[in-house]
Amino acid sequence: MGKNWYVVHTYSGFEEKVKISLEEKIENRGLQEKITKILIPTERIVELKAGKKKESDKKFYPGYILVEMELDDETWHMVKSTPRVTGFVGGKNPVPIPEEEVEIIIQQVEKGPAPQVKMQFQKGESVRIMDGPFSNFNGYVEDVDMDHGRLRVMVSIFGRQTPVELNFFQVEKNT
Repeated sequence: MGKNWYVVHTYSGFEEKVKISLEEKIENRGLQEKITKILIPTERIVELKAGKKKESDKKFYPGYILVEMELDDETWHMVKSTPRVTGFVGGKNPVPIPEEEVEIIIQQVEKGPAPQVKMQFQKGESVRIMDGPFSNFNGYVEDVDMDHGRLRVMVSIFGRQTPVELNFFQVEKNT
């Protein structure tokens, strides 16, 4: 019987602890040949909090981990009895994930999509430029490009409204 990828359901927020517990059990029981990989698919995101850039990992599938394993009674019971594991997707008869789907997930994790910015700006909103040649200038948002994380801000320069292209990180909302 060959190895396949299976989805294991965990308590949300405990994916990393489950992964560590499983790795310890695999080591202690000498099951490295039967359970070869444990994956928690994540991506890097960038958030603006209080004007500061903060990077963090966001799970693609909170409450789930992927395990490449040879499924038999021994491995099934070992995974199922791990603290904070609620079971396999598929219950007592887990269905493996198609290899193509796993490849796509692994590519997403390895490639790491461009950091996504979690910050909402709206047209007409008043902002202050924090970085670059127009630092400390105030202006208002004329256009928002969510795909590229950029804004067009209208700034008064020498008494004229001038459009300035900026990244989300370069501005903060005026309060």
